[in-house]
Amino acid sequence: MNTRTNLRYPNFFHLYPLVVLLFLFSCKEETLEANTETNDIEQILTVPTEDAFPQNSILTTEKEENTFPIIANGVASDLLVSESDYPGVKRIAGIFQKDLGNVSGNEPELIFGNTHQSNNLIIIGTVGQSTVIDHLVEEGKIDVAELEGKWEQFSITPVQNPIEGVDNALVIAGSDKRGTIFGMFDLSEQMGVSPWYWWADVPVKVRKNIYVKPDTYTLGEPKVKYRGIFINDEAPALSGWSSEKFGGFNKQFYEKVFELILRLKGNYLWPAMWGSSLWDDDPETAPLANEMGVVLATSHHEPLMRSHVEWNRYGEGPWDYDKNQEKLQDFWRKGMERTQGQEKVVTLAMRGDGDEAMSEGTNIELLEKIVKDQREIIKEVTGKPIEETPQVWALYKEVQEYYDKGMRVPDDVTLLLCDDNWGQVRVLPALDSKPRSGGYGMYYHFDFVGGPRSYKWLNTTQIERVWEQMNLTYSYGVDEIWLVNVGDIKPMEFPISFFLDFAWNPESFSAEQLPNYYTIWAQKQFGAKHAQEIGEIIALYTKFNSRRKPELIEPNTYSLQHFNEAENMVEDYKTLVERAKKVKEQLPTDAHAAFYQLVQYPVETCANLNEMYVAAGKNRLYAFQNRASTNFYADKTKKLFFKDAEFTSYYQDSLANGKWNHMMSQTHMGHISWNDPAFNKMPSVSFIQSGKEANLGYVVENGISRSQWMPSGLNSRSFSTFDPINDQKYYVEVFNMGEEKLTYTITSENDWIQLSSKGGTIQYDEKVFVSIDWNKAPKGKEVGEIVIKADNSEGGTKVSVPIRNNLAENIKGFVANQGIVSVDAVNYQNAKETAEVSWQTIPNLGRTGSAITTMPATAPKQNPNNDGPYLEYEIYLLDSGTYNLTTYFSPTLNFQKDEGLIYAVSIDGDNPKMMNLHKDALAADWTYPEWWNEAVKDNIMTQSVLEKELSEGAHTIKYWAVDPGLVLQKMVLQKEGANAESYLGPPESTLIK
Repeated sequence: MNTRTNLRYPNFFHLYPLVVLLFLFSCKEETLEANTETNDIEQILTVPTEDAFPQNSILTTEKEENTFPIIANGVASDLLVSESDYPGVKRIAGIFQKDLGNVSGNEPELIFGNTHQSNNLIIIGTVGQSTVIDHLVEEGKIDVAELEGKWEQFSITPVQNPIEGVDNALVIAGSDKRGTIFGMFDLSEQMGVSPWYWWADVPVKVRKNIYVKPDTYTLGEPKVKYRGIFINDEAPALSGWSSEKFGGFNKQFYEKVFELILRLKGNYLWPAMWGSSLWDDDPETAPLANEMGVVLATSHHEPLMRSHVEWNRYGEGPWDYDKNQEKLQDFWRKGMERTQGQEKVVTLAMRGDGDEAMSEGTNIELLEKIVKDQREIIKEVTGKPIEETPQVWALYKEVQEYYDKGMRVPDDVTLLLCDDNWGQVRVLPALDSKPRSGGYGMYYHFDFVGGPRSYKWLNTTQIERVWEQMNLTYSYGVDEIWLVNVGDIKPMEFPISFFLDFAWNPESFSAEQLPNYYTIWAQKQFGAKHAQEIGEIIALYTKFNSRRKPELIEPNTYSLQHFNEAENMVEDYKTLVERAKKVKEQLPTDAHAAFYQLVQYPVETCANLNEMYVAAGKNRLYAFQNRASTNFYADKTKKLFFKDAEFTSYYQDSLANGKWNHMMSQTHMGHISWNDPAFNKMPSVSFIQSGKEANLGYVVENGISRSQWMPSGLNSRSFSTFDPINDQKYYVEVFNMGEEKLTYTITSENDWIQLSSKGGTIQYDEKVFVSIDWNKAPKGKEVGEIVIKADNSEGGTKVSVPIRNNLAENIKGFVANQGIVSVDAVNYQNAKETAEVSWQTIPNLGRTGSAITTMPATAPKQNPNNDGPYLEYEIYLLDSGTYNLTTYFSPTLNFQKDEGLIYAVSIDGDNPKMMNLHKDALAADWTYPEWWNEAVKDNIMTQSVLEKELSEGAHTIKYWAVDPGLVLQKMVLQKEGANAESYLGPPESTLIK
């Protein structure tokens, strides 16, 4: 029997081990059937059992020889921190003390000093700052050679008889302040305190016994120096919440933010800036950040540590350096003076007031003067050489044009490169670029206000896309700053975790491990028992959301006429909702609030929203078809619209006793431009006045229309051809056009035609599925028929059922259906690699399946010939004719600013045809050209690559790698005249192996 592969989404979590085994057994020389690389991260990302720690963890619940008891019989060991250590270390030690108390049930004692009488003691300190740690080094009790001169590194080591009166100690030592802090928080997370324990109400895992194995543990230095988040577009959600809970964006609010960043091993923050200033609103906030170790900076349009709103409060004259140089310099100087002595990264240059372009033109000379004058201010205020103050120039939006046209800044200034606000990096340094002492950074987005429409309600980001683009970024030497715009923080918990985990060591994350990351993250929040199921739910809802962001969905987004696309999408979401509810029922009660925030709410609300838009789409289509159900779907649209408000009300009013009021108040329905509507708006619907008497109408799936103006399938007199390989099951949808109920029958005199029903009585609509019993079907080409008849009418309507039962027996490959062959790019039959280029599957990336790219991301341009790397796809056409091949790529910008990213395709041994994905889109124009608008809205770039006369029978398509950085999702070969109009494109064709 043939094997069908047209799944709506991949169950890659279960198939992944099989893929690895197939690879190990099938790799031969340079031709392979699967390509999978392993990485040491597999040892790190190990899912433990419910009560045990991972096998490779430094922690265990069993007392063994030379293990150190962090907690024994519910009693936590006391803590010792030297009085000489950093105030921030001592402050975090107090938080760590509470973590130990929450895990054990008994809070230990925290001692600030150099001695303590105890059998077991946790000693915490910074090398060179803690007299206790330095004493242990002098006595040869610990070796800190690995920490000396390092950035944010820590080590955790059990030590016997460390100081007088102490039998055993666990020493947490840091190379610097943040290294020590990260050591404490890393241990907290391993014990069972999620970084999201407060921000998402994740319950702390209580344990009676926790021991540390007798080994030295370290994560090494982070690979990216500054790793952080940008709180942005914070009204009305975060601003309303913080005002109610803290009185605004003050010290109390930011203390929670700083702790979160540090628990996630980040170190960098752009604070909320619309209508607020971290430095001016509460003067105690910035000193607190400096104490705790969070590096503050200002956003891309806020120079020299001054918030945008402060110019409105204190500025005099226009925000124009040509006309108001003296006042602007004084304004900036005050920003440097008030942050003197605080760790920071200083934003340089200037944009227009209110996050706009500075001018219509590109005045390089003026901007270079501004940077020169700003650096003089920095040098004067700090009294230090200018290169000792970290500075950054953000190449955001139109500022990129200054760089493209030749403007440069001194090498000690970090160039902060940017994505396009939608997750595609705009430009990366050339591989042969001269090294810069200030290096490069990347400003990325999970949230955005701007064109073509804003998106900031819920998480719509696939971590696979983040991995692909940030791996590309890191491969091109961008490792000074990784910053991501997270909007209100709350809806972005999962991708924030991934972004900062990835930033610590991009080299440790392979694409193959991405499915496992979901499971590991879920396990950290909810335990191991349901971790895989929760991980799959998160992976699928983010996949569904990334297809098209909620703010961009419309009633006609998903097709109601082809491939059951809209109905499948609704059902997939409903299935996900049921899975989420089932998991919640099995979780302990104290985990329900966290589960609702992190899993159930985004799944339920997005399922509801998508169903609402499909209902509105049906209302519009059915009004055209005069269906009685038109009004039903108008009412359903309204019901689902107000159901959305119920979800929001529960989240804000009832969840966690109202802790998160305002947090889901971002509007997310009714967008028509980049500017958010003031309120959620229901899609428009219409009502009809149908006749009283029942009246039959019908739609034939994949039906042949009687005229060009008629929607496909409406009142068709024939199905498309059935064949035994595709074994089609098409529906005829019978609908009523009157108020009274309709009784109808569907019959056939052909015993080989199978009907799922022979009729019934309906108020609105009903689908009857038609299929073929191939054991009874005549050979060759034949036409049967079904008869659709309403009981209240004479005669009936005949619909032809054509079959083709004379196909060759040696068919192999992806088989055409109704003139269409659709292939997921990862399902190639053969592949060729070279010494320079290998193929990399990125599981789950894309709108329907997975995606494939080349590695390394820095590979040189390849020549598409017999020695070049390619993927090969075997297909089989059932009809001769003219066929067009279309490629589907993840949106990608021309990040090297050259002729564009090149690939090649060929069919049946023809010379490869070179294609430029950016032929008509060479500029990454920040003014949103139409090609870019469509690419980011659809989250896909398609390209028609060739047209060719092809015969019935077997053919081979080859996709040739030329440039790195292209991510292929699927290819569709379509016969002229075949109708495949849909949002996601045709589902994958049947594969015969």
